[in-house]
Amino acid sequence: MIQDIQEQVAKPVQTVVQKLEGWLDTFINMLPNMVVTLLLLIIFLVLAKFGSKLFKKLFYKASNNEALGHLFSTIIYGAILSIGIFIMLGVLGLNKALTSILAGIGVIGLALGFAFQDIAANFVSGIILAFKRPFKLEDIIQTNDIMGKVTKTNLRDTVIETFQGQEVYIPNKDFLQNPFYNFSVLEKRRVDLVVGVSYADDLDKVEDVVLSTIKNLEGVIDKDMIVFDYSEFDSSSINFNIRFWIQYPDQPGYLTMRSNAIKAIKKAFDEQEITIPFPIRTLDFGIKGGQKLSQMELNK
Repeated sequence: MIQDIQEQVAKPVQTVVQKLEGWLDTFINMLPNMVVTLLLLIIFLVLAKFGSKLFKKLFYKASNNEALGHLFSTIIYGAILSIGIFIMLGVLGLNKALTSILAGIGVIGLALGFAFQDIAANFVSGIILAFKRPFKLEDIIQTNDIMGKVTKTNLRDTVIETFQGQEVYIPNKDFLQNPFYNFSVLEKRRVDLVVGVSYADDLDKVEDVVLSTIKNLEGVIDKDMIVFDYSEFDSSSINFNIRFWIQYPDQPGYLTMRSNAIKAIKKAFDEQEITIPFPIRTLDFGIKGGQKLSQMELNK
């Protein structure tokens, strides 16, 4: 009885030992190939890094498109490393495993494509933006109420430094799906001001004073494109618009020029005795149900 039990236990143990011995023999036989594979891995990692840096160096001599250079250098890095992996699998005799790995990568890639649609959309958008180049570094742009200077472009997002001093990361797909403004393309920007004058003032005189003031203001460009027009009869003033162009984004800046224009118009109005009226309210005490002011008793 005991002998039968010993024989039943000995068979699985012997099978395990034989398996382990077989694996050990295979490992010893494969050891030279594994050493070669390790050396190949190091070599191809170095080659991939060197090839990527070399391409960037050559590319930036011909173009300053950072996003496109980063894209191509990443592709070169991945291509060199992929070639190395195929060679290493061949050295290890895992050619059949390579076919299974590629099939598995295809299935995983399809699943990840559905799971990370936004990331894929941003990546594709980054490639499109890299070729179209609707803006470049240092450009002043505005999108989704965010305005600032472009400081960095990636394949996934674009970094904007706002005028308030914050860094904002905007997904690249937003630039293709939503309108955005580039204030640096034409290198100029229009300043629009709304001003009101008294009903008692001479409107022709007001127009002449304002146009003369803006034309003589330092920093104004395209002086033949200055636009002046009266827009409305307001409750206590007649309002007009004055529109003029400045160099942008170079100095003088937009806010500075707008402030200078307001001060210059106010000074010119004071010298010419033109009134910018305060809001006026008329009180009528004689309407139906009311009492005339002359009939009211004043308490001292």
